Amino acid sequence: MGEECVSDDFTTCVRREFPALAHKTYLDSACIGVAPLRAVRAVTDLAQGMQYCHAESGTDMHGRLNELRAAARPLAARLIGAEPSDIALLESTTHGLKVAMESLPLHAGDQVLIPDLEFIQMGVLWRQLKDRGITVRTVPHDPGGRFGVDAVRAELTRDVKVLALSSVQWTNGFRADLGALSELCRGRGVWLVVDAAQHLGALPFHVRRTPVDILVCGGHKWLCSPFGAGFMYLDPAVRPRLRRPLAGFFAARPPARTWGEAFLRADLGPLRDYEFSDDAYAWETGGTGNYPGAVGLSAALSLFLELRPQRVEAQLRTLTDYLVEGLDRRGLPVVSPREARHRSGILTFGTGNTDTDLSLLRALLAAGVAVSVRYTSGVGGIRVSCHVYNTLGDLDALLEAAADWQRRPRPAVRPAPAPAPAGGPRSAAAQIVRQRALIDALDDDLIGLITARDGVSRGIRRSRVEGAMSRTDLAREREIVERFHHRLGQDGTRLALELLRMCKGDT
Repeated sequence: MGEECVSDDFTTCVRREFPALAHKTYLDSACIGVAPLRAVRAVTDLAQGMQYCHAESGTDMHGRLNELRAAARPLAARLIGAEPSDIALLESTTHGLKVAMESLPLHAGDQVLIPDLEFIQMGVLWRQLKDRGITVRTVPHDPGGRFGVDAVRAELTRDVKVLALSSVQWTNGFRADLGALSELCRGRGVWLVVDAAQHLGALPFHVRRTPVDILVCGGHKWLCSPFGAGFMYLDPAVRPRLRRPLAGFFAARPPARTWGEAFLRADLGPLRDYEFSDDAYAWETGGTGNYPGAVGLSAALSLFLELRPQRVEAQLRTLTDYLVEGLDRRGLPVVSPREARHRSGILTFGTGNTDTDLSLLRALLAAGVAVSVRYTSGVGGIRVSCHVYNTLGDLDALLEAAADWQRRPRPAVRPAPAPAPAGGPRSAAAQIVRQRALIDALDDDLIGLITARDGVSRGIRRSRVEGAMSRTDLAREREIVERFHHRLGQDGTRLALELLRMCKGDT
């Protein structure tokens, strides 16, 4: 555990990490999560480091960036009970599924099974194997929006080589029985490929207790790292049977201790027999990586490891139970499964009609309640994503807005979405709440920047004293004041003078 949250309780830690949500009802993490403060700072620190290039050379800087990126692997491994060598860092869930498809030893005539509730990306990717003679079939859902091991078993023929599924379905939050499906696939010699993008960060998962062959997860949803980075788990027992995709030199073993040292060798040439590790990182692109994304992912992973997946799941269960009770009281049908073993952080409800679902969605958005509407294969409705930063008060806001909508007279059918009214006291009040939340977040950033500036100024003052120089550089102060004045006028002058006073080191 890190030092930031280890001594604090769950709620205090969450409030500190997500200050911008104190006055905002955000219930849409299944679409994109909100970045915690530590992830934003990690990315900002990296960018500032690149600006000032705190390294002896570009080679040294590149090496440090690779080390920072690699730090995400052990954290991702801890989250799912794996080893760092089992983790490859990738761009997104889609990127991971693409690598998985290219790695599996499939041939013409082979078949792939996916549930008919799947996210569209699953179908888009697998269907592109059609020109290789590989077909995709779907496992049908039952009337309750579920599918179980019996439904999968009924579709397993001799030609089925892969079962690819999301462990949590994106429209209704149905959580599959991965334990039973894993046992079935292993008994039949079927590859099990799992999309965990709607699972990890909200629910625990352990690959030693529930074996899967390949697991992929983007970081921008429940892991709250919206910076274009995710990871893939490759079971070490199956890696020898996988095709290794084409990759760049960072995925190969350097012909020296590091690639930086290899570049110093006069005999280095482009054509040689390169060796690749058996570790999962050999499935990465092997080029210059998404370093900001990786450090943001590392910071976000550290938060969820500190909060503990079991504690997060308990929090989400409390929230979704509360929401189910409130929806039942208001006569709004719950679409998501009610059984604990099939529940997740997604709770979907509806009105029984797609047009009125959209009408209710517009009312919730106008009231400042961020949710979505999603459907797949006839299953879906208004999707509510309860995460660690949500409270019972957020759900009360949703239920109150839904009750207001129920009381309004409206046409029986509303064929096309109408724009939300531009004015009115309720919409204006909701807009002010959202704008104030943004102001609070910006103020937090300003306070952090001023604190950082003071620290740098103090460091400069110590250096000047140690160098037997004067404590104050008046020319430098004039330069700062002039820059602020040029951008902001007289207000900039006053602001610069106040900053110089507050940051007492010589600037």
